[in-house]
Amino acid sequence: MKRCGWCGNDPLYVAYHDEEWGVPVHEDRRLFEMLILEGAQAGLSWLTVLRKRENYRKAFAGFDAARIAQYGPREVKRLLADPGIIRNRLKVAATIANARAFLEVRKRFGSFDTWIWRFVDHQSRQNRWRRLGDLPARTLESDRISKELRGLGFRFVGSTICYAFMQAVGMVNDHLVTCPRHREVAGLMEPPSER
Repeated sequence: MKRCGWCGNDPLYVAYHDEEWGVPVHEDRRLFEMLILEGAQAGLSWLTVLRKRENYRKAFAGFDAARIAQYGPREVKRLLADPGIIRNRLKVAATIANARAFLEVRKRFGSFDTWIWRFVDHQSRQNRWRRLGDLPARTLESDRISKELRGLGFRFVGSTICYAFMQAVGMVNDHLVTCPRHREVAGLMEPPSER
C-alpha cells in the first residue's frame, strides 16, 4: 500500500493512518478527545501524542467532559505528576477549561457534533492532493473555527490545531489521491443512499 508519507513505518502511526485518520466522527466524546489531543500536540509530534493516548484516556476519565469540568487543584496536581501524559501546566488547564466550554456548546447547540460540522455544511470536504507539500496547514474554515472556539472560551485551538482536528475527524479528506485510503475514506463520506 502506498500510504501518505507522513505516517512512516511506525506500527502505531500506520494503524492510525489506516484505521482512523480522515474517518468522519460524529460522536461528541470522541470529538472532544480529538480536540484535546490535537491541542496537546502543540509543539510536539503527533506520534508522541499517539503513544500517550491510552494514558490520556485514563488520566482524563475517558474524556468525559462533565467529569473533567469538575477538576480542581487536587486533580491538576495529580495530572502534573502523571508521566503518562504531557505534563504541561497550560495544556492541563486548557483541557479543564475546554471541558467546561464543550459542555456549554452542547447546552446551547444540542451537540458539539452539530455545532462543529456546520463549518463544512455537515459534509466532509473531498480534497485531491497529490503531494504532502500541497496540504495546507490552515484554511479559512479552520480560521473561523479557531476564532469561534476561542470566543467560547476554548484554549489551544489555533487555526493550525483546528485544521489538524478537521483532518483527524474527517471534516476533510486529506489522504493523498495516490493513497488507497483516499478512496476508502471518500466512500465513508457518501450519503447512505449512495453507498
